[in-house]
Amino acid sequence: MRATLIQLRVDDTEDAAARRRRAADLVRARAGDDLVVLPEGWAAGAWNHATWPRDAEPLDGPTARAMSGAARDAAVWLHAGTIVERAPDGTLYNTALVFGPDGGLRAHYRKIHRYGFDTGEAALMGAGERVVTVPTGSGPIGLATCYDLRFPELFRALLDAGARFLVVPAAWPAGRLEHLRLFVRTRAVEEQCFVLACVAVGEHGGVRQAGHSMVVDPWGTVLAEAGEDEEVLTAVIDPSEVDRIRSELPVLRDRVLGIAAPRR
Repeated sequence: MRATLIQLRVDDTEDAAARRRRAADLVRARAGDDLVVLPEGWAAGAWNHATWPRDAEPLDGPTARAMSGAARDAAVWLHAGTIVERAPDGTLYNTALVFGPDGGLRAHYRKIHRYGFDTGEAALMGAGERVVTVPTGSGPIGLATCYDLRFPELFRALLDAGARFLVVPAAWPAGRLEHLRLFVRTRAVEEQCFVLACVAVGEHGGVRQAGHSMVVDPWGTVLAEAGEDEEVLTAVIDPSEVDRIRSELPVLRDRVLGIAAPRR
């Protein structure tokens, strides 16, 4: 399986339409890959809170149409990062889109854990409620986004849903880069899955992005890691490693479920 993370630069000098064209061209250039991934919120700007109402779009909006065409032209599975989705009832969501090699929208995932505490995403967006996996020829992909990395319960749910690969687009602040590295490797070891984290670079909304997109195997080994500039990062993944490592170190069979909290 050949997987590519497009570590896209997102800044305040380029509008959404221009970024869509550039991202589509970068995806089309990946013909021959199996899976291509883009970062979180790259079209609207994941930290440009003030412009979200203007740039929000439906699931079949301009970003989805551009990414559908690019996936079809390249004949790849495309995790197109996330958009600011405006649902039919007007609620905004941070929503991931996954397209098949035919350009069809195969899945969407509304981010469950919203960052910002009482501001930003947490205040302006609705919370997703569904755990989402996508069946592919290489195995099921589990979907999570950025801040979700801090919540292991979601990743256990994705594991239980059959995920063998975990794809995490992010717009992670540069000041917390070491947290990102720690969480990506931890989730890989914890779930004995491949984790592919695609992180934006540049600065928008006053927040500098961390970059350092990475592909980590189920043993926790970093197979590939990007730097701090826009970059196309490719890794060759052997899906059979999931079974080999789970067999070699069968910790998942020793899980004890339903542990009750002690009475106080």
